Amino acid sequence: MTAQVDFIYDFGSPNAYLAHCLVNDIETRTGASFNYIPCLLGGIFKATGNQSPFLMFRDVKGKLDYDRVEFERFIRRHKLSKFRMNPHFPVNTLLMMRAAAAAEVDGFQGNYITAGMAAMWEKGLKMDDPDVFVSAMNDAGLDGQNLLERANEDAVKERLKNNTSVAVERGVFGIPTFFVGEEMFFGKDRLDLVERELESISSS
Repeated sequence: MTAQVDFIYDFGSPNAYLAHCLVNDIETRTGASFNYIPCLLGGIFKATGNQSPFLMFRDVKGKLDYDRVEFERFIRRHKLSKFRMNPHFPVNTLLMMRAAAAAEVDGFQGNYITAGMAAMWEKGLKMDDPDVFVSAMNDAGLDGQNLLERANEDAVKERLKNNTSVAVERGVFGIPTFFVGEEMFFGKDRLDLVERELESISSS
């Protein structure tokens, strides 16, 4: 039986992008599959009382400077040369995440995630602008207008809300978060532990 990792994601997190870039290699090494679950980071923050590190640590001397150093080390270590900090950060990802929920239902979430991650963290597009969103999706070979329309459907909105609520119930307080069975791992820097957990499952 193939092991599965639930990947709780939101395009608004640069760390989710960096983690996403490592998924294929982990799947190849372990034989596991990653199940991407779109959730709204803002909803998770609201439900848990959490907030962005940029706000949480803005008054802590040296903390954000050090976080940037670690961020850059991660990029160098994994040779993630395509990454570019989005000049519009923070971007409201409500539209993107609702469209992700639609793509999840419609069976092409993989292609949508590839397009969305590239638009946000390689091309630096302002993806909360509906016109930019439609254009970016069209350029990626998807139907941008259809995605825009689907994102406004009540059933799709409810799906994203439910995904987010279920994630919070599982203990999620931030993104990226991963689950191997009931074991939760938070942050891109825990992917090595995710892989060890997968290896322990395969060897048991």
